Amino acid sequence: MRPQPLPDELARGPFSTSRARELGVPGMRMHRGDLVHPTHGAHSLTTPVTVAERAAAYAAGMPSARAFSHVTNAVLRDLPVPSFLVREAETGDLDIMAPTSDGQVKREGCRGHRGLEIREVEVVDGLRLVGLADTWCDLGELRRGRLTVDDPVVLGDAVVARLDAGTQAEVRSGARTSRGVMALHEALGRRVRPRGKVMLRQALDLIRPRVKSPMESRARLMFVRAGLPEPEVNGVVTDDAGEYLAEVDLLWWARRVAAEYQGQVHADIDARSGDEAKRRLLESTGHTVRELFVDDIFRPPRRVETLEFVARALGLDPRSLNIL
Repeated sequence: MRPQPLPDELARGPFSTSRARELGVPGMRMHRGDLVHPTHGAHSLTTPVTVAERAAAYAAGMPSARAFSHVTNAVLRDLPVPSFLVREAETGDLDIMAPTSDGQVKREGCRGHRGLEIREVEVVDGLRLVGLADTWCDLGELRRGRLTVDDPVVLGDAVVARLDAGTQAEVRSGARTSRGVMALHEALGRRVRPRGKVMLRQALDLIRPRVKSPMESRARLMFVRAGLPEPEVNGVVTDDAGEYLAEVDLLWWARRVAAEYQGQVHADIDARSGDEAKRRLLESTGHTVRELFVDDIFRPPRRVETLEFVARALGLDPRSLNIL
């Protein structure tokens, strides 16, 4: 005998036992073979596979005073975390946080955390998620050795960009602080002796507003670590009359040196045409332009040559560089 059709609302996604009862679904219907049960009190016509699908299924069966946190939250928000963490999130337990008074969530397939009462919570795509600034702190508390100091810088740059995007005041070119940066300081300040605090404080000194991609962050860190002056992030180039000419990923404006990271989005012919026009415009105003590719940052021979080129363009002796 075929199972009784479910109400349209329940057929569209995971649902709770209580919601099924509210819609008049008999209790025995929950035990028919066409349903899967991702966690206690949650049911679905399809098996959840992705992190978002699994989170939605677990959310249907959990009390409302819970939120997804740590790595699960970062993946749900598409934040730039190391690829090994993304793989773990796709196959491992979900990070779920509860108020301290409720104790840790203890369900199969979940990794429980406490402390939701001191964190901001947002609803994104129907899911309760720990706020962005608090998530940056939470990821800094991962077990020692899992992240380098560059990882929370890259993550922090991305979080700050999103937080600043929600404000009306534009962050000026060259600024080292913003509402988003202050939010990270405030989130870390609310923690009492958190794990990873030393690394997070080191990262805070290196986080900047206006960053538009993780590789911009890593390129900037490469130049700074080598002992070069810190470039301006997405600096604005103007002509002699002060009129806008271009925005540059990394700009040493005093020496008219620009570095532009060329990722995959710059690979098609239209993007390359625009990049070439921008390079010619900058060079026509006396700028030295260096295009950067992933190998220029991660492959030692290419990294050395890139650093030496920029050093010479800045009028510095390449032998003074601290090249790792």
